[in-house]
Amino acid sequence: PPDYFSKTGQLWGNPLYNWDRMAEQGYSWWIARLRNDLSLYDMVRIDHFRGFEAFWEVPMWEKTAINGRWVKGPGEALFRALRNALGHLPIIAEDLGVITSEVEALRDQFGFPGMKILQFAFGSGPENPYLPHNHVRSCVVYTGTHDNDTTAGWFDSLKVKEQKAVLSYFDRERPDIVWQMVKCSLASVADYAIIPMQDLLELPTSARMNVPGVAGGNWSWRCPSDAFSGRLAAKLAHATDIYGRLPD
Repeated sequence: PPDYFSKTGQLWGNPLYNWDRMAEQGYSWWIARLRNDLSLYDMVRIDHFRGFEAFWEVPMWEKTAINGRWVKGPGEALFRALRNALGHLPIIAEDLGVITSEVEALRDQFGFPGMKILQFAFGSGPENPYLPHNHVRSCVVYTGTHDNDTTAGWFDSLKVKEQKAVLSYFDRERPDIVWQMVKCSLASVADYAIIPMQDLLELPTSARMNVPGVAGGNWSWRCPSDAFSGRLAAKLAHATDIYGRLPD
C-alpha cells in the first residue's frame, strides 16, 4: 500500500502464492528454498517480512497499488515448519513499511532481528525508534538500504531545517556527515551493522541502487575495482575496531 517510498504504493505485478496448497505440502518448497539459501549465505534477509503475517492483495486490473486489501498470510505455521526442518533460522526480518503489532509479534516469536534505518531517524522527535539511542540489540542497523538514496544524496535532498536537525544530533558540520552516519551505525547497540559501499565511498544520488515503484534503470551501479583503497580500508578498520565490531 502507499508508504514512505510511494504515494500510490508499489504494484509489483507478482501472482500470489497459493498458501493453502503450500500448507498441504508442508511448506516443502519454502524449506527447500531456504535450505539452498543457507548453503550459500551465513544469514538471509527476508524482504517484505510483513507479508507473511498479512499481505496487500491488488486486483489484476488495477494500475496502482492503492485499491487493495489486507489478506492473512501463513504466519507462525510457515516459520515453525522451517524451524522444524532446518533448526536455527539465521534470518533478518525486513520489518519496514506498514508494520503492526502482529508483525512485530511474529518477528519476536522466532527471535528474528528487525531493521533500523538511520535515514528514517530524523524529524519526528527523540522517541523515533530509528534514532541510535533507541536501538535494541536484536536488530540490524543500516545507514540506508538498497531502496534508499545514498546517504550523501539523502542529506542533500533534505530541507534546511531537516539538515540542521541531523547535524544537531551529531553535533557536526556538513563535511563529514556521511561518515558520522557510518560511525553512528557501528556504535549502535544493534547486534549487526550494514553499510552500503556507496556510503563508504560517500557517493551522491547517481550511485543509488534502486528506486521503489520504478521498473527501469535500477540496479545498474557497479563499484569500480579500484574504489576500495588502502586508506579507506584503514579508516573502516579503525571504526570497526573502536566500536567493538572486530571478529573474535
